[in-house]
Amino acid sequence: MLVPVKWLKEYVDLKDIGLRELSDQLTLTGSHVDSIIDLNRNTEDIIVGKIISLEKVKESDNLQTAKVDIGNKSHIQIVTGARNISEGDYIPVAIPGAVLPNGKKIEETEIIGIQSQGMMCSYDELGVDDKLVPKESRDGIVVFPEPEVLGKNIKDVLGFGGAVLDIEVTFNRPDCLSIIGIAREAAATFNKKLTLPKIIIENAVDDVSTYLKEVRIEAPHLCSRYYAKVIKDVKIGPSPLWLQRKIMDAGMRPINNIVDATNFVMIETGQPLHAFDLDKMQGRKIVVRSSEPDESIMTIDKETRTLDKDVCVIADEFSPQCIAGIMGGYDSEVTEKTQLIVMETANFNPKSIRLSSKRLGLRSEASSRNEKLLSPQNVVLANERVCQIIEAIGAGVVVNGCYDVGNNIFNKREVQLRPYKSDELLGIKIAPERMVEILNSLEITSIYEHGVIKSEVPHFRADIQKEVDLIEEVGRIHGFDKIQPKALKGDLLKGSRSNLKALEEEIKSYCSSVGLSEITTYSFISPKKYDMMNMKDANDNLDIRIMNPLGEDFSSMRTTMLPNMMEVVAKNIKYGNKDGKLFEIGNVFHYKGDPRDENTIETSMLSIGMYGEADFYKLKGLLENLFKLHQIQIDVVPESKNRSFHPGRAAILVDGSKIVGTFGEVHPDVSQKFDIKERVYLSEINLEIILTLKKTERKFKSIPKYPSITRDMAIIVKDSVLVGDIITNLEKEGYDYLESVEFFDIYTGEGIPEGHKSLAFSLIFREFSRTLQDNEVNAIFDQVISNMEKDFDAKLR
Repeated sequence: MLVPVKWLKEYVDLKDIGLRELSDQLTLTGSHVDSIIDLNRNTEDIIVGKIISLEKVKESDNLQTAKVDIGNKSHIQIVTGARNISEGDYIPVAIPGAVLPNGKKIEETEIIGIQSQGMMCSYDELGVDDKLVPKESRDGIVVFPEPEVLGKNIKDVLGFGGAVLDIEVTFNRPDCLSIIGIAREAAATFNKKLTLPKIIIENAVDDVSTYLKEVRIEAPHLCSRYYAKVIKDVKIGPSPLWLQRKIMDAGMRPINNIVDATNFVMIETGQPLHAFDLDKMQGRKIVVRSSEPDESIMTIDKETRTLDKDVCVIADEFSPQCIAGIMGGYDSEVTEKTQLIVMETANFNPKSIRLSSKRLGLRSEASSRNEKLLSPQNVVLANERVCQIIEAIGAGVVVNGCYDVGNNIFNKREVQLRPYKSDELLGIKIAPERMVEILNSLEITSIYEHGVIKSEVPHFRADIQKEVDLIEEVGRIHGFDKIQPKALKGDLLKGSRSNLKALEEEIKSYCSSVGLSEITTYSFISPKKYDMMNMKDANDNLDIRIMNPLGEDFSSMRTTMLPNMMEVVAKNIKYGNKDGKLFEIGNVFHYKGDPRDENTIETSMLSIGMYGEADFYKLKGLLENLFKLHQIQIDVVPESKNRSFHPGRAAILVDGSKIVGTFGEVHPDVSQKFDIKERVYLSEINLEIILTLKKTERKFKSIPKYPSITRDMAIIVKDSVLVGDIITNLEKEGYDYLESVEFFDIYTGEGIPEGHKSLAFSLIFREFSRTLQDNEVNAIFDQVISNMEKDFDAKLR
């Protein structure tokens, strides 16, 4: 936001405030000044002159001799090639001795034998940026629209001098995208009075309904309020110099008196405006509506733009005449022939403006403001103000009345501030009376009663919603720089990993220590991988699809890590790695309850893959040691329903009713789909269940002083009897002195009946307070054999 300081001073008295102090203090109170632009130019001996006569130079096709009156009854002769000048024009003249802003020194010279005593100046020669030069003066001399005092320094005529503040305005403060908004901030910062212009229209005539038949809003979700006035007897021409200079200093190029007036008021109030040629509006009606599919409009830049559905447009009875809040249409543009205009101010949906502007690739000063949350109340102020300006410069006659359509009721919002909360948050004690003074200086009407500050938020401060917002206002105007630094207050906790992350680190350490290599894969996979793992039926309607996938191969969040492990195993075999032991810790994703609710949960899992020098029992032993490490007793139960694994060579790990994981040899069909010819062994373990089962407390006992007695037991049982069931039975029976059981042999063949097998166990007995006797152990051993016969139909071999 470019803020000319001279313009700012019209609303707040800053004559005793230096430019550097103004810049620094505005920055400290939240209006960050990025830079200061100096408008002072060297215009000594550049004065106002009047062209008395013009004569064509016979020896040249484009030169003229001008006789110029520069005041004090002095006349000079200038040879010029300018084509935009006429007799009677008032123009800037650099007399001999003058130094232009670009450093060029003007001297009396002779051109094709004719004496030239100076130079007429263009805006470029006066140091004005080309993008700010009025169109009619771009290729020629500056011609003043009104008579000026001859001999007057051009600096005073064109208003050169002073400075412009380039202020960074945050998105939540659209009220500061205006001179009045910054003036309000300056008034509060320096405890000055804000003086706003009085709006009085002195010579309004007729009635608006005579000229404009109807205004209606058909898309209230896109436009909440529309305000329109009519101006007749319009005379299009250049703006007065004061108006041109104001908008030029604020970074905009003068166009004509009507457009310049709307730009002036937009800069002043922050409310964009638009003028339509009412004679070009068919039916003399204004309709605020959504665009129709593939509807098009030619904008004032002469580009035809095709509109998407639901773009807000301002239309007449038949067709769109403006892309609302962004750019006007070419067909209803104000031109030199315009005599009747309708002046629009409106409050549009900022999200709609922002999206439409982006889709169309069209951005303007109006859209940059309309895409923010502007006050609906400002539409009246801005419209009445521009009518006042147009009347004052003689550009038209204002018509009585207006159309005010939509929501014109402002619901007052009250926010309360507890002074002690401000003291706690800011770290400094400010008297409640001072807080009230600060808030009132920002036009936030506030009173202090019963220990609470009650504030009525003005319509232009939509950003103030909560108590903390008021505290911020108090803090920034009081001055954050006045708050003394203090040590942090509060309880600081030592940073540490969560229990789950700590468990993951422990398991990573264990897996690495037993020779496994860690891998990392993507959390999203192709749904086709479930079919390759023979899991398609189990994952129907359960895989979590990504809304904007990179491709089919990454279109689903994984519900299992086994497909990822199989892909890595296949790749390693393909690359010639003959032996592999891999693991990965990552998340899988499932719907929480009904998939239609789309609530998902993440679960941390351990995936293990082995091939080459590996078998079922190596993987089983690795998992058993993992559970022992965390003091977890797990039951191994055969699994035959999981189609990803070989039937009869897979198992699930169970704790009571909880399935902790699964492991086994991969089904040959699955291996074939991954182009793997070797046997592969996989496991997937739920780490979050392990976290609930693990025991951290460890008990130690002294090394036994007395020897143990070992008895070997070889029994014949049916093939269906599991070794694990026998060991579990022995451990749970609670035999006296039985310290441990170890399985060491299995045999089938000669001497063993068909459908049976021989299992051999070592039973170790010990008494920690004395040496056991053989007869004591024999009695217990006989009891063990008896129970084996009863529970498992076992025969002692």
